[in-house]
Amino acid sequence: MPHVATWVVPGTQQLVYLREQPLEVFKRYIQKGINSNEAGGILLGHVRGEHLEIIEATEPSFWDRRFRFLFERMPYFHHKLAMKRWKESKGLVRYVGEWHTHPQNYPAPSSIDLTEWQILAADRRDARPLLALIVGCKGLHVEYMFSTGKRCILAPFDAPIEPA
Repeated sequence: MPHVATWVVPGTQQLVYLREQPLEVFKRYIQKGINSNEAGGILLGHVRGEHLEIIEATEPSFWDRRFRFLFERMPYFHHKLAMKRWKESKGLVRYVGEWHTHPQNYPAPSSIDLTEWQILAADRRDARPLLALIVGCKGLHVEYMFSTGKRCILAPFDAPIEPA
């Protein structure tokens, strides 16, 4: 199932663009059957003014815990890879958020997801909101989570943005 690559914060011109690599990773881990477990990782990308360009989604590691209705990301592998990309890019590629799958066609975050995202948002060193993404069987759920618990659900960008 093809996923939308560009998302917009409603009422603004602020965009999140997903390059091909993250979309390919999401496609590989869509939960297709009853024996398919949740998967997830982190999102790495560039901050371009108010916009985000997501260039990489890490894949689940050996240490992550994967179940039908639960994914628990263990930090070691993902953190190590994020630091490597940050150093290689001289600070241009950074951690911007989290992704994981749900077995629903059009996913929505659980209360556990929202709690975890707020904790991760509060831990951000750059004070930016956390980009949180859930991959469903037929669609994506994309949102920003702020350290205060405020949420901003993004919309698929499928039309030209009207000038402000």
